[in-house]
Amino acid sequence: MDLLRQIGLVPDAVDAAELDETPQSDETPRQLALRLAEAKAAHVAARAPGAFVLGADTVVAVGRRVLPKAEDAAEVGRCLALLSGRAHRVLTGVAVVAPDGRRVSRLVESKVHFKRLSQADLETYLACGEGVGKAGGYAIQGLAGALVISLQGSYSGVVGLPLYETANLLTGVGYRRP
Repeated sequence: MDLLRQIGLVPDAVDAAELDETPQSDETPRQLALRLAEAKAAHVAARAPGAFVLGADTVVAVGRRVLPKAEDAAEVGRCLALLSGRAHRVLTGVAVVAPDGRRVSRLVESKVHFKRLSQADLETYLACGEGVGKAGGYAIQGLAGALVISLQGSYSGVVGLPLYETANLLTGVGYRRP
C-alpha cells in the first residue's frame, strides 16, 4: 500500500489471493514471478467483477534457484549466506485485470549486488527480524539497504511493486485517478 500511495493511488480494498506459490517443474524464476502475479490478479478479479485488480509477486533468484520467502531467522541466515558477496536477480511480475476483463502484465528484472557479509553483518540483520516473510530473506527498504553495493533496475520493483510499470499498465487499460 505504501508503494501505491507514493504514486497517488489508494486501493478501495486489499484482497489477498491465497495461492500455492510452489514453482512448477522446469519453471524459470521469470516465469514463476509472472505466473503468480497473473494468477493472483485473476483470482481476485473473479471475486470483484467490474473492478480494476492489481496482482504482483516478487521472486529472488540466484541463477535458476529461487530463494524462499524466509519463514524464520534460520532461513533468513541461509538466504543471506548465499547472497553474500554476489549479485542476484529480483524479478517482479505485475498483472492488471480491467473491469471489462482485459488482462495485461509485465515482468521487471533488477540486479542487486550484495557486499561480502561479515559475521557481524549477519548477526545485526538477523537481530532486526525484518527479513522474515520477505523474498530472499531481506528488505532492501530497511537495514538491508546498507548491504547493497549496487542496484541495476527498479528500486520499487525490488521492494515489491515496480511503480513505473504499474502506473503504465493501469493507464493502458483505462484506469483514471480520481
